[in-house]
Amino acid sequence: MADSTQKALTASIWPLTAERWPDLERLFGPHGASSGCWCMWWRLPRKQWEAQRGEANRRAFQAIVAVGEEPGLLAYVGEEPVGWCAVAPRGSYPSMERAPTLKSVDNLPVWAVSCFFIAQPWRRHGLSLALLRQAVAFARGKGAQVVEGYPREASTGRMADDWLWTGLPSAFRQAGFVEVVRRSPTRPIMRCLP
Repeated sequence: MADSTQKALTASIWPLTAERWPDLERLFGPHGASSGCWCMWWRLPRKQWEAQRGEANRRAFQAIVAVGEEPGLLAYVGEEPVGWCAVAPRGSYPSMERAPTLKSVDNLPVWAVSCFFIAQPWRRHGLSLALLRQAVAFARGKGAQVVEGYPREASTGRMADDWLWTGLPSAFRQAGFVEVVRRSPTRPIMRCLP
């Protein structure tokens, strides 16, 4: 276990580019990380997401990357892709505005950290925090003035990893985020001013 922690702390993190797309496919596996999502959950209306679940979502996300967008960051240990963090201007995620707990706080131009996916052997070793810190630096490099996150508070007991894909508030606090609003008991909106 200590060996995995050490490796996670020395992970290299890079923007997702068309050249790195095969690495994302390797990390996400045949199910697109979770239920055929392929990181399209916040980008599409629910009916369209459901209709595209799986292969069509994969093609849609690959098309975003193919035109030169860098919609997030990949973490590697050596040559192995081990983690993902989606970060983009909040306008890239129109479904957030339809979620009552995640509506915009104000009119500031915000970059959003919308999800994480960590390969099973690398979970609970600090990789999400490393990705989150790098996401703030990445967004700052693209001109972001505000970076937002939407972590989920575990209500009682231990939550399944699949429910923690937006991260935990503790990681966001460690990365310098502060809570700005909470419209539900388990879902704060947190911000970092890079």
